[in-house]
Amino acid sequence: MSKPVRALGLCAALLFAAVAPQALAQASTPVAAEARSRLIAIEGSNNFRDIGGYKTADGREVKWGILYRSAAMNRITPAGFGQLKALGIKTNVDFRATQERASAPAVWPADMKVAVYSQDYDMDMTPFMAFFQKSRVTAEETRTMMAGFYADAPFKFAGQYKRLMRLIIDGETPLVYNCSAGKDRTGVATALILTILGVPRATVTEDYLLSNRYYTPDMPRAGEKEDPMMAAFRRLPPDVVQALMGVDARYLDAAFAAIEAREGGWDRYVREDLGLSAADVTTLKTRLLK
Repeated sequence: MSKPVRALGLCAALLFAAVAPQALAQASTPVAAEARSRLIAIEGSNNFRDIGGYKTADGREVKWGILYRSAAMNRITPAGFGQLKALGIKTNVDFRATQERASAPAVWPADMKVAVYSQDYDMDMTPFMAFFQKSRVTAEETRTMMAGFYADAPFKFAGQYKRLMRLIIDGETPLVYNCSAGKDRTGVATALILTILGVPRATVTEDYLLSNRYYTPDMPRAGEKEDPMMAAFRRLPPDVVQALMGVDARYLDAAFAAIEAREGGWDRYVREDLGLSAADVTTLKTRLLK
């Protein structure tokens, strides 16, 4: 049996540091000045953003200071934790796989008394590695592969998304949720939340694309062992790196299309996969909208 390796976000981060640090910056998505304020400069954080401020179709607004999204939080400094304490963070939902969390543990200060929720699971990257071991890989093929990952994500991670929704309903906020890069598993989670709240799809996609600007893969620290996957990636051209490292509206579209393609569509997904009743949705809106 092949050994599962690190999840896509973490592999991508290592790949990026080794191959083309400039590729993602070149493909950043222009955003409005208001959107730039979403990034919160927590010391040691990466892609840490408030999802508040978005308008719903019926004219309400997502509250600021309730839900935050982030990349892995294992490099938060003591000063950074002090900033998080000032934000009143009460709960952390860590979407990372078992090996990701073991190799880069995030240790919250005991005095903060933050409740951390995670789930043990492996992400077998063998098919992913086989794809990139081909003699020639194009950016379009890579985008197709990423879209396939996104089409599975709403269902593969439904249990974790369901728990996130329940924690919000139960008032366990302010809350921060994260994966490795804060763009894929976390990106889908954010899109689901905003859509349930009634934020238009165009705005949901705009928020998702902000990771092209705000996610900066961590460079390996001195003395850290180089990940063996890096060798397979060093030959990749910048456009392939960008397709892997960045976010693309087509990826998120694939997630929503997969939900809609199943009998019962969006309503069934919310009801069965996320376990939300009409009353739960109303509570979510009460907690998160003004």
